[in-house]
Amino acid sequence: MNVDIVVSTLVTFLHDLFTAVWIGGLITIGLSALPSARQVLGKSAQTKKLVDTIQKRQSLLVYISIAGLAITGIFMARQTLKFAGLFSLANTYSIGLSVKHILVLGMIVIAFYRSLVLGRNGGPSTPDQEKVSARLLFANILLGVAVLLISGFLAALTAAPVLV
Repeated sequence: MNVDIVVSTLVTFLHDLFTAVWIGGLITIGLSALPSARQVLGKSAQTKKLVDTIQKRQSLLVYISIAGLAITGIFMARQTLKFAGLFSLANTYSIGLSVKHILVLGMIVIAFYRSLVLGRNGGPSTPDQEKVSARLLFANILLGVAVLLISGFLAALTAAPVLV
């Protein structure tokens, strides 16, 4: 088997894995874990402790995923003939990729703000901070879904035509 194919497969696999961990984690926490914890435990100190622990662990995975996505993304861009440069508007592929990168940068800012600003001292302590954190979580979920949609579009642009 060709070494280039093995490396390309590994890079794409890792990129997809990091994406699944980050965006899948957001969706799981926002739509399943947090509502379930509040439903079972109410708005108690135990709920806050559980949510803070989950978010602290997830933050580490997000940081690893951000670094992994940056590294694998560089390799993937070099492999794509339609890539015309970072934030280039030279063709449809580059425009789509630029939009995707802007959305990802927004996701990174939100992730760091939630964990480093709102998450210090054990997480949001006031009801207003908790509302801001929840809204930012859902904003990141929406951005993540948009990133996945754009990624699908970009994959379709680079795929070989399907003959029906």
